[in-house]
Amino acid sequence: MEKNEYTTMAAVELQHWWYGGMRAINAAMLDRVFGGRRDLRILDAGCGTGGDALFLRRYGTVVGLDLATEALTLARGRIPGRLARGSVLQLPFADHSFDLVTSFDVLYHRAVIDERQALAEVRRVLRRDGRLLIRLPAYEWLRSRHDRQVHTRHRYTAGEVARLLRENGFTVEQLTYALTLLFPISAAVRLLERVLPEPQTESAMELPSRPVNAALRLPMMLEAAYIARGGKWPFGLSIVALARV
Repeated sequence: MEKNEYTTMAAVELQHWWYGGMRAINAAMLDRVFGGRRDLRILDAGCGTGGDALFLRRYGTVVGLDLATEALTLARGRIPGRLARGSVLQLPFADHSFDLVTSFDVLYHRAVIDERQALAEVRRVLRRDGRLLIRLPAYEWLRSRHDRQVHTRHRYTAGEVARLLRENGFTVEQLTYALTLLFPISAAVRLLERVLPEPQTESAMELPSRPVNAALRLPMMLEAAYIARGGKWPFGLSIVALARV
């Protein structure tokens, strides 16, 4: 990710509709397994600037890991004393250390040259019956300016993600696309970027106005409610999967 994107992320991720909507979807999936639990030991692998680690604290103790010193510096004020610098390809933790590992939009990154190695490391540090909650971007044809800013190596399909997890020793418990209800708008915007002049400074993660932010967040709350009941969306901008070892 471009260094300036970390600063933008830290400034907006606790209010931005996309981050809030995705956390609601994460909660919908985790509560089906861990609802009521407060004693989990959790690794947020690729914690960025710490916003998701704050959310995950409702389930237990969270350790944040990231390779980027810029991200860890910004996260330190949110999760002090529970941060480590390292790669998902070689996790600096003992075997069977965690009940839950989360990895939100990490394995797609060009710094992760082999997802299989990363998943092997996740399996190593998970306890028996531990879970992995993973999110990845969907569809190569939706590559956009934001993908360049965050150094995307690959965008996936749900079938690819399911096979990747199964072939590396995981049992998929729930897998769905997300950001489905807004998909026509999102897809149109990304395709238009290919023909319109590129902005010089604007980040794709900037916070919209309060009314627009609230309006965009509502469809994601509806998606989360459907997923909480076991629903599965057939397409979307992201893929979210919960799997166990």
